[in-house]
Amino acid sequence: MTRMPVVRCAILIAAFASTLAGSVGDAACAAEPAALVVFGKTWTGAAVQPWAEAIAIRGERIVAVGARGEINELVGPETRIVDAGAGLVVPGMGDSHIHLVSGGAHLASVQLRDAATPEEFARRIGEYARTLPAGAWITGGDWDHTHWGGQLPQRSWIDAVAPDHPVWIARLDGHMALANTAAMRAAGVGDDVADVPGGEIVRNAAGRPTGVFKDNAMGLIARAVPDPTMPQKLAAITAACDYLAERGVTMVHHMGEFADVAALRLAQSRGLLTVRVYACTPLDQWRQLADEIADQGRGNDLLRIGGLKGFVDGSLGSHTAAMLEPFADDPSSRGLLVCRRDDLYRWTKEADRAGLQVMVHAIGDRAIRLQLDVFEQVARENGPRDRRFRIEHAQHIHPDDLPRFARQGVVASMQPYHAIDDGRWAEAVIGPERSATTYAFRSLLDDGARLALGSDWFVAPATPLEGIAAAATRRTLDGKHPGGWVPAQKIAVEEALRAYTAGVAYAGFQEERLGTLEPGKLADLVVLDRNLLETTDDDLPKVRVMATVVGGKMTYRRAAE
Repeated sequence: MTRMPVVRCAILIAAFASTLAGSVGDAACAAEPAALVVFGKTWTGAAVQPWAEAIAIRGERIVAVGARGEINELVGPETRIVDAGAGLVVPGMGDSHIHLVSGGAHLASVQLRDAATPEEFARRIGEYARTLPAGAWITGGDWDHTHWGGQLPQRSWIDAVAPDHPVWIARLDGHMALANTAAMRAAGVGDDVADVPGGEIVRNAAGRPTGVFKDNAMGLIARAVPDPTMPQKLAAITAACDYLAERGVTMVHHMGEFADVAALRLAQSRGLLTVRVYACTPLDQWRQLADEIADQGRGNDLLRIGGLKGFVDGSLGSHTAAMLEPFADDPSSRGLLVCRRDDLYRWTKEADRAGLQVMVHAIGDRAIRLQLDVFEQVARENGPRDRRFRIEHAQHIHPDDLPRFARQGVVASMQPYHAIDDGRWAEAVIGPERSATTYAFRSLLDDGARLALGSDWFVAPATPLEGIAAAATRRTLDGKHPGGWVPAQKIAVEEALRAYTAGVAYAGFQEERLGTLEPGKLADLVVLDRNLLETTDDDLPKVRVMATVVGGKMTYRRAAE
């Protein structure tokens, strides 16, 4: 038979734009030509065979992993070939915590993340408002007030530039948002609005709301925002999938609303879903999810359900993270709890008893301790099982609680980009002593805890390569910590890569099918333009994704330069 010549990565990737077809093979038919062969130095992530030179794929699955000469025997006349050249092939990268639908929607909204001054903030909103019909809501935004010195924005800044549009734009952490007067009016919220338990309404010296609402208080405005239509959700899902594929993301754990499940199912039926999704719904709606699973099942390899996401507290940037001791820059506050312990215990116990996976947002040390206590109590009362409780974010852990993650089998689902972003200002908020166990990747791994890494997109970019660099270097975005912020908590590049691959798969009960490159597993992989594991700290930001493959199908290819 005639073999396809091996050529450079960019040329072959450009040719490999069509969908790959074929049936699932097994070891017994290994001699049958592969549909796709990927040549190149390969980090498989597997314990038995961590390195290889080539991978053969048939249908959705990997049929062989090994030396170049061995895999070359599976190349036939119709086999597609990708050669990574001097690059590196790795398992498809995951994201253990993402808001896929809202992230996709934010791609088309006003962009405020890097607005450096109040004037620029207002100007961008005004310019965006002029592109919309009168009365249309402006949402998204993802602003960061630390860029202009820390003063919270006020509705007075934007009332004049968007008088005919209700504006409801979130801080990048999603735990506080700014409403203009039109949005407050649309929501029926006046100057006499009462405070909300588990939230905060920021007021001026005269007691008048400035427009900033935090955590539970955000519901006062959010309830008035029109729900997105199904076409809008499908457009957001499509945009999100394209965004993720370009960044080497093949599997995500989506933290969303129950209604998102229907939109994701429709997207899947129409062939729009090109990233594997574990859709997680609100913890307090556990019974609805249990009924859905009883009626429809848990889904398939592309779209699964079964996870529940709850909240204990807010965020550090909003000063709503629940802390054991007061904030260093505000001795009058220790943050807040957005849910009562009794509710968290009841929901967790009942959901766990129903066989569902519980994952809870906890950022401050008081919140983390509270939820670890809840998990410990529920596990003891419900009895042994493979439950894989998760703490989402787990940012500011008290030293006494670090060993509890491994001891209790709680997965730490964390986001390294937050460390290099928050590291610009966090020490001023919690002081140096508490900073020592902030984003404690090293301590958790040393204790034997399971680490699953992600982004929290739209809150931070869904870019695993940036996350790997953040975990390995801890260099803050402002360039002021070249040796790393809290360098004792750095982890190796390979450890971070494993937490973005096998770690995410384990956190979603998918390690038997995803997370490593082994025969029989689903063929999800990423081709990088250089060897990530032999790259210096200075060059880590230069690593690029050349191609992304999900189930044997290419979902992204980088154009030849």
